[in-house]
Amino acid sequence: MPATPDNYLELNRQLWNTKTEHHVASAFYDVPGFLAGQLSLSALEQVLLGPLTGQQVLHLQCHFGLDTLSLSRLGAQATGVDLAENAIAKARELAATLNLDTRFLCADVYELPRHLHQQFDVVFTSFGVLGWLPDMARWAAVVAHFLKPGGRLVLVEFHPVVWMFNAQFTEVEYSYFNRQTIIETETGTYADRAAPIETTSVSWNHSLDEVLGALLGQGLQLEQFGEYDYSPYNCFQGMEARAEREFQLSALPGKLPLMYSVVARKPR
Repeated sequence: MPATPDNYLELNRQLWNTKTEHHVASAFYDVPGFLAGQLSLSALEQVLLGPLTGQQVLHLQCHFGLDTLSLSRLGAQATGVDLAENAIAKARELAATLNLDTRFLCADVYELPRHLHQQFDVVFTSFGVLGWLPDMARWAAVVAHFLKPGGRLVLVEFHPVVWMFNAQFTEVEYSYFNRQTIIETETGTYADRAAPIETTSVSWNHSLDEVLGALLGQGLQLEQFGEYDYSPYNCFQGMEARAEREFQLSALPGKLPLMYSVVARKPR
């Protein structure tokens, strides 16, 4: 079982700094379409978030900010956080281009309470985020710290069953449970498989029990939980569209949960 490298945070920072340039230029993220007025948030995210006008929203692990800027377009006072300085620089550039007052901070999630001193109506985080954090109890403590009494966490994430498989979804390679540090080297990126980059990632698989247990351990009250057999993103190998912004694995259609959602509230 691989040990967690002491420099895991720096390896992952380098990974996302390297990917940012290629993601911004990719058809996957469609920055021109976003600049023309499209929202990047999926339909499910918008339903779970609900009306946002006047709401203060903290978006954790925001990458280069399209979803955070979408929150602003929906009326929120939005703050996005990411550990990759290249991503945050691009997010700030996009905010200026669009004349939005979205705020962006460069920080590791675990260290955020040292850099940000306010509470929020909503803490939001989605898609491919929790796996970069080794400890769900520490993450849940950060979420609870930043929520106002009565505030909500809205989480939409890829299902831990997805991360059990190899990239081709032909065999189970990793445990469903968080029992190992997953260290991988890949070429290209999910948004541009032909991108001329090679990166090393350090990640962890978090079972539903681990995620939900961490939130309940902070006293948050579970209001919604869902599992879904599709992804709004064509980001895994061998996917096919079944509807607009709904993709399934062509070899296993409808047989695996591909994402899940949680809404949890901090008691007043």
